[in-house]
Amino acid sequence: MRNWQFNHIDFSTYPYYGGNDLGVQYHPEGLQVKVWAPTAEAVELKIYQRSTGGKAIRVEQFNALADGVWQVQLKGDFKGLYYTIRVNDGEWLNETPGVDARAVGANGKRALIFDPKETEPEGWENDQPMVLDSPVEAVLYELHVRDFSISPASGMKHKGKFLAFTEPDTKTQAGLASGISHLKELGITHVHLLPVFDFYTVDENHPDEKYNWGYDPLNYNTPEGSYASNPDDTSRITEFKQLVQSLHSAGIGVVMDVVYNHTGYTRRSYFNQTVPGYYYRQNRNGNFSNASGCGNEIASERAMVRKYMIDSLKYWASEFHLDGFRFDLMGIHDLETMNAIRHELDQLRPGILLYGEGWVADYSPMDEKYRAVKTNVQRLNGIGCFNDDMRDAIKGNNFDAKNRGFVNGRTLNEEAVKFGVVAACHHPKIVYSYVESSHEAWAKEPWQCVNYVSCHDNFTLFDKLKRSCPKATGDQLRKMQKLALALILTSQGIPFLHAGSEFCRTKQGEHNSYKSPDHINQIDWTLKSAYQDVYDYSRKLIRLRKEVAAFCMHSADEIRRHLHFSENYEPGVLAYSILDFPNSFGWKTIQLVFNARQEATTMQLDEHNWQVVARDDEIELNGIDCLLDKNVTVPPLSMMILVKND
Repeated sequence: MRNWQFNHIDFSTYPYYGGNDLGVQYHPEGLQVKVWAPTAEAVELKIYQRSTGGKAIRVEQFNALADGVWQVQLKGDFKGLYYTIRVNDGEWLNETPGVDARAVGANGKRALIFDPKETEPEGWENDQPMVLDSPVEAVLYELHVRDFSISPASGMKHKGKFLAFTEPDTKTQAGLASGISHLKELGITHVHLLPVFDFYTVDENHPDEKYNWGYDPLNYNTPEGSYASNPDDTSRITEFKQLVQSLHSAGIGVVMDVVYNHTGYTRRSYFNQTVPGYYYRQNRNGNFSNASGCGNEIASERAMVRKYMIDSLKYWASEFHLDGFRFDLMGIHDLETMNAIRHELDQLRPGILLYGEGWVADYSPMDEKYRAVKTNVQRLNGIGCFNDDMRDAIKGNNFDAKNRGFVNGRTLNEEAVKFGVVAACHHPKIVYSYVESSHEAWAKEPWQCVNYVSCHDNFTLFDKLKRSCPKATGDQLRKMQKLALALILTSQGIPFLHAGSEFCRTKQGEHNSYKSPDHINQIDWTLKSAYQDVYDYSRKLIRLRKEVAAFCMHSADEIRRHLHFSENYEPGVLAYSILDFPNSFGWKTIQLVFNARQEATTMQLDEHNWQVVARDDEIELNGIDCLLDKNVTVPPLSMMILVKND
């Protein structure tokens, strides 16, 4: 029986291969396949007519080259056939499609030989990625491909598929915009897609039988087949490109959620069936370590693992014109690898968004000082990190349904909210000893901070508010939802929204819906009309952020210079002003007040000419009315913004 303990191996002695030709190089007149397998004694290629079943129609042996690489070259046109690679390192391992496969058949067990040029949709050569002057100009919108369209009320025909994103002018049963029309109307700048590379839980031939978020990677370099019209051919590639093309045409960028931190399988993973042990970290006893909480963790610091991640990201960015990547459990990856990724992607195309989770799910044998955790974000170049401090400050502890935050009734919590307002950067007017989760600033610049209040994990914002405030009225819950979104969309840094939060999305109280059925996870488009006021307010907030540069300061120095917190403390109230920041409206002062109380609060201003631009559900950049009294009353559970020109 094979020994799956690796404490006797020094993986640093394995050879490095720097070429860019691993995997299949297809030509109509011939085929070249290369695989890095430095421990192999023999490698064979099997060619099949179908993606599953049947016997191989041809078996060929690879030849050993330098640097641990094996190669086979064949004459003839093999397009449309499938293949597997099998490694013998003293005993035969399982057949795999190879870790570098870019097309696979149904359920990803065999790779597909294809011509990449034939996967380009019409007009693809004219498709252009999104370009921002600064990451803080992004408004991110996290979305699961299946959730987007699967509801009977979605108005989309291609339910659960990539192609749903290509359907124009779809509407809900109430006649409101849905689908991509909704995204355009809402005004977000980027869709952040939960994993769309090939994952193993869902049967691609029967996608309605099982649901999964996709954080169980199988093949890293090909799109998921359950989202395609045909999982057995190149539809998954072409249709994902059509999704990207459609969003770009709508002025919306595409961020891909990548899960290089672990694989769905461990011993049976395609990595371990190619070079056993190399791609994973081990504990001192030689067993697989588990910082992911999913059975394994990728050893990003090893040379060929680092190269694999970089090559994979460059492929997705270039072949699919992607605009950014979000790293799941980024705290597992080493800092050197993450900075190398930033450098290599900048060489490919500057401005690609990069951000991730600055934490782990369990213990890692790699010392934290070497890893891309939140407290090390200042050592990352051009990479942002999720601000869980702001998340919990606004709504309460993410894992405790009853725990409350600023918007749902917890007072003496204002310093933690201020921490998020300044994008986790240092500000002299924050008392850091009162910020429970982080006693010092961890971001050096605002683009290093992704502010959010909810995401796919844990309760939706609305479910959290309901559970923490069981006696709250429907109107109070709506106001809390609006106040939370107002804080996210007016704070410095990069704002991040969970899809459907703009109309009080619910998952029926389910806190971990990664494999729950559609009726739990789907975006219920009927909620858009039921919570029209919340949606309209969200749309106004996004417009406010995009049109008022003061909410998107590019540097921490600007924040410290222009943003001033009120000296007058009131529990449940947060107030600050932005002074002399250039804007197209000529405002010299912008005053924001967030009242999380259940009753109105009064704030005293100077007697200059103030204009109200936000009050209750109204946001009007040209002014709602003028303030006639220096005492301004801020309604309960609401944000007020006042401005003046002198």
